[in-house]
Amino acid sequence: MAAVAESVSAHLDRILAVVRHGLARGDMSDAVARSWTRCINDYRLDPTATRTPTILSAREFRERQDRSADVIECSKLEMTSLYQQLGDPECAIVLAGRDGVILHMVSSPNFADDVASMGFRVGAVWSEQEAGTNGMGTCVAAGAPVAVCRTDHFYSHYASLTCSAVPVFDQHGAIAAVLDVTSRSPLLQQHSLVLMGMTAQTIENRLLDERFRSAYPIHFHSRPEFVYTLQAGKLVVESGGTIVAANRSALFQLGLRSLDEIRGRRVDEVFQASLVDLLQRSHTSSFHPVPVYGVRTAHRFFAVAQQPVAACEAMARVQAQLSSTVVAPTRESNAGDIEFGDPEIGRQLVLARRVIARRIPVLLHGETGIGKEVFAKAVHNGSPQAGGIFVAVNCASLPESLIESELFGYRAGAFTGAQRSGRRGKILQADKGTLFLDEIGDMPLALQARLLRVLDERRVTRLGAEESIDVDFQLISASHRNLEAQMHAGLFREDLYYRLSGVVIDLPPLRERADKAALVRHILTEERARFTLTPDAEAALLDHPWPGNVRQLRHVLRTLAALYDGDTVNCERLLRQIPKCNGGATTSNGTDAARDTVAHHEHTERDPALPPLNPIQANERQVLLRLLEEHRWNMSNVAKALGISRNTLYRKFHRLDIELSHNKRIG
Repeated sequence: MAAVAESVSAHLDRILAVVRHGLARGDMSDAVARSWTRCINDYRLDPTATRTPTILSAREFRERQDRSADVIECSKLEMTSLYQQLGDPECAIVLAGRDGVILHMVSSPNFADDVASMGFRVGAVWSEQEAGTNGMGTCVAAGAPVAVCRTDHFYSHYASLTCSAVPVFDQHGAIAAVLDVTSRSPLLQQHSLVLMGMTAQTIENRLLDERFRSAYPIHFHSRPEFVYTLQAGKLVVESGGTIVAANRSALFQLGLRSLDEIRGRRVDEVFQASLVDLLQRSHTSSFHPVPVYGVRTAHRFFAVAQQPVAACEAMARVQAQLSSTVVAPTRESNAGDIEFGDPEIGRQLVLARRVIARRIPVLLHGETGIGKEVFAKAVHNGSPQAGGIFVAVNCASLPESLIESELFGYRAGAFTGAQRSGRRGKILQADKGTLFLDEIGDMPLALQARLLRVLDERRVTRLGAEESIDVDFQLISASHRNLEAQMHAGLFREDLYYRLSGVVIDLPPLRERADKAALVRHILTEERARFTLTPDAEAALLDHPWPGNVRQLRHVLRTLAALYDGDTVNCERLLRQIPKCNGGATTSNGTDAARDTVAHHEHTERDPALPPLNPIQANERQVLLRLLEEHRWNMSNVAKALGISRNTLYRKFHRLDIELSHNKRIG
């Protein structure tokens, strides 16, 4: 007891000496010295007292949680990730509000129980007024990162703890919360401070997305490889082109001191490009960074403009049935719907099955529409894992904001809008089966690193979860892009490319296949076609270059099957369904059903005299057209897929200028 009293007395003398002289002493920081001064002079606290922070009532705590609900939701996943990165069971990751109240905590049960007796728990008030100098409260008071190491605490009974805290700023540049790491370590770990700063930046970016769900984010940096990283600047722009918010990196790169210098200005006052221009160029480049120059400087940036979060989520609900499929288990080992006598495809199929049986990943390359997913299914069906399921994910169709949760899954309540039961994710669904990643070249760089880790470790950590789950799957990837060229250009991770390309298979386009006649017969059988091709029509069908490959061929044959039930299709009728590939050559005898029914693909172009659609409407129009093709223009099925009435669907057609022919079946 005497030793404890002597220690408390020495601690008091040290505090009073610093406060009287107003200077930090030894290795103490100025932030701690100023905090001690506030505790003595402003709050009238007694450093020899033994007190614990106030614990809010359940009602008061719920009110605090409700006020900071979006900050908490944006922080949970990042706090869990930070805890895993630190790997210290004797620490806690804490989120505190602007008043010092602990809102959320990630820790091991043992450490949480150990520090709870000090009042270190959810619902406790750790402001400087309540708890003296400490990481959370002093960070709020200082408005800057602080480190409070053991005896730096104002109250000596907290001297067993070391705290580091960084502020999390909102869209106005004010403190929205404080992120704190508290541990038993006697030393401040420099890497912990770096990771905390990165985590705070990520939370701030997520908060911008959450609070401006209907605005357009623009990511930019002076170096293209940093556009999808934490170093990137981020502007939040309304549909009219007005900037409403920005992150700290954006202000730094633009040479601004505060948000007030840029808020309310238009994009074209900052960059030599409008919002619409950036959206169009970003879409054309498949959302790879495009060069753009500053208005008042010759400095060049690289930027990507994206659709609003709300629009992406709404579109993803519609695209879900188009972008990913899960095929029921099958033990068939035949070639299925891919090989009909073409020797090259036959050799490639044998090669793919041979290497995947040895757990070597397969990378498919070829033009759009050649049937890469069909080929992948055939490989799966002839593999040792044919008893498992085949899971296909189109990486190009999923919005960047959702692809992470789609691939890796999430635990229940992991974020706003999450399913109550959570989601396993496509990778876990593919356990004991095959995972097919289509258009892998369009996967965001930030997610490529996480995918690589899963492939190396064969373990998946769902968003918001702490435990990892073992997973075993065969991997097939595909892209129409030249991934090796993208890798050399810095647009695709080199390590991931070599991990995916165990064997690279180049699939031939339809125009080079030797089994076109057999393929045509197969498709006609599938479509239950009851028309007859004349010899000249059949010859034209086989000689056509088919730039859209098998997808285009199937579309034309499906249309013919719908138009000519029990009839004869000659060359003239055939060419009407592929006018763009034959110089627009069509003839009409005035009685043909084809003349009265507009071919499906003719609806993809709008009248140029009409007012232009905004980017959201343009994307919605494309999604609707894809759904119409998928359901063969059956309005009832399309409305059911969207979860809306047919009347609402027709209103969408009118608003988006999608014209229906009077002979189009709409039942």
